Amino acid sequence: MEKKHLLRTLGIAFGLTLVLAGVSVHASAKTVRVGVVGDQDASIWRAVGKETAKKDGIQLKIVNFTDYNQPNNALTDHSIDINAFQSYNFQSQWNKSHKTDIVGIGNTYFQPLALYSQSAKKLSDLKHGAKVIIPNDAANEERGLLLLQRAGLIKLKHTNLPTPSDITHNKLDLKVTTVDAAQTARSLTSVDAAVVNGNYASAANLKLKNALYREQLKTGGQYINVVSSLKKDRHNKTYLKVVKAYQTEATKKNIDKYYKGNTLPAWK
Repeated sequence: MEKKHLLRTLGIAFGLTLVLAGVSVHASAKTVRVGVVGDQDASIWRAVGKETAKKDGIQLKIVNFTDYNQPNNALTDHSIDINAFQSYNFQSQWNKSHKTDIVGIGNTYFQPLALYSQSAKKLSDLKHGAKVIIPNDAANEERGLLLLQRAGLIKLKHTNLPTPSDITHNKLDLKVTTVDAAQTARSLTSVDAAVVNGNYASAANLKLKNALYREQLKTGGQYINVVSSLKKDRHNKTYLKVVKAYQTEATKKNIDKYYKGNTLPAWK
């Protein structure tokens, strides 16, 4: 009887150990909330999440926002832990405008900004007085205007954060106006041309090869997209593991899959 009692006691103790071990493992698992913009990035990050869960015990919660203003606000109010939607240029301008301390902790990809049209096949097809729209957030407004300038369509004053009012030469008298970046591709049916960000171009099935004009990677350093955190978290080991999990061959393949050749990996 004493032997049976001892075995029963040991069995209960062993069972409790397993339960407690399970609780311990569960408690040690980390959740990182990642803010993105668009279904393509959400899909890419979900795949990354499967790897971090398997290798590092890090659960990624993907928060998909609808515009570029939300992810940094969510980062500063601690609704998310990191985000991955913006370029270095956008991040810098955001910090200046909003007095924030957001920093990049790892490169993701480069999406060339491009000028698209449904009526024109090449730049020379644009007519006098053509209506052209560009994104209205400060960083992409500047970027869009610089794209038009490099294309030889306009000239700008030398100023920080130029707007359409800073156009000094406009040989075609283009009517340049701004809309939310998410609306640029959708507006192509009502304007002559639109400057569209890569993620929205891909979502609208716009092909980079058909653009009237596009950015080149060699001039796009400040426009490389980045994983961002608050400055105080820039050395967070868990967040850096997430970045490492993103920067893989598998992610390269998914970038090509979801962005259909419109986006280039930029961590090497």
